[in-house]
Amino acid sequence: MMRVGVIGAGAVGGTLAALLARAGHDVQVTARGEQLRAIRRDGIQLRGAWGDYTAMVSVAPLLDHAPELVLLTTKAQDAAAALADNAAYLVGIPVVVVQNGLESVATARRAAPGSDIVGGLAMFAASYLAPGVITVTAAGSLFLGGDNNIHDIPVRYAAKVLDGVMPVTVLQNFAGAQWTKLVVNQINALPAITGLSAQAVVAAEPLLRILTLSMSETVRVGFRNRVRFETLQGLNARNLALFARLPVPLARQLPLRMVARMGQTPNPGSTLQSILRGQATEVDYLNGAVVRAADEVSMLAPINARLVQLVHEVERSGQFLSTADVTERVPLRLR
Repeated sequence: MMRVGVIGAGAVGGTLAALLARAGHDVQVTARGEQLRAIRRDGIQLRGAWGDYTAMVSVAPLLDHAPELVLLTTKAQDAAAALADNAAYLVGIPVVVVQNGLESVATARRAAPGSDIVGGLAMFAASYLAPGVITVTAAGSLFLGGDNNIHDIPVRYAAKVLDGVMPVTVLQNFAGAQWTKLVVNQINALPAITGLSAQAVVAAEPLLRILTLSMSETVRVGFRNRVRFETLQGLNARNLALFARLPVPLARQLPLRMVARMGQTPNPGSTLQSILRGQATEVDYLNGAVVRAADEVSMLAPINARLVQLVHEVERSGQFLSTADVTERVPLRLR
């Protein structure tokens, strides 16, 4: 048994905390507001693909005792502040940063210079739509990586702890894996804009076209940046290169297969979940990361740029857009 701290008990953090507790570890999570009160009263109620389990874990706004391993699972925009707030218990402790986007490891190293930072990617799908209740809609693996990869002691230490909790894979090319996950995460923007599930988005042909083009744009930007895409969920450098060259009627099969892996339970995606909770989304670290990477190599990413704008519009207005509105406002050709 180990003492594990989980900073951020949302969909990903709540899932990992519950699984760690079920495996016998001493778990403390950080949460606030209704989530804190619900977990303190009823525990984390895990449902779905990994079975039903109620984890009665310690919970507080901040860590209040020293862990032996920490998982940082906040949204990307909250990472630096969360690490600073919990700094007293992080010095000398391995911190696994399980976040989307491309900047997670670098941000954590700046915010917690006294900790060993391990990169993490969650390839399972979970929803957190009610306080204290986490539903895993699709099981998957946790991927870990660091600067020295397979020879990195903190990475192997974290993998040893987490391997008995869920499937864990250590990657030699973690930066490439972040880019492949960025392609997968293209599914998040359109549900946030329309209020539809991922399954409903791909069932609407105009939205499926936009999703296909946004994914293709992301792949092209990655290759222009000399990214070596890592293999995740059946995606790899070879088939992504082919995908980016295909016309939409053929390329659309990739997002269709990707969403089919989510199963039948409607999956809102993490960005829509944030909007439904009235919280800021991490779209600037998803589609926005593609726009910034394109700018670095004198490229345009008009589809991703417009999706960022529309997600922020929904954040401000609280009003979802119709399929016709989205189709009218998103450019439908790659440049």
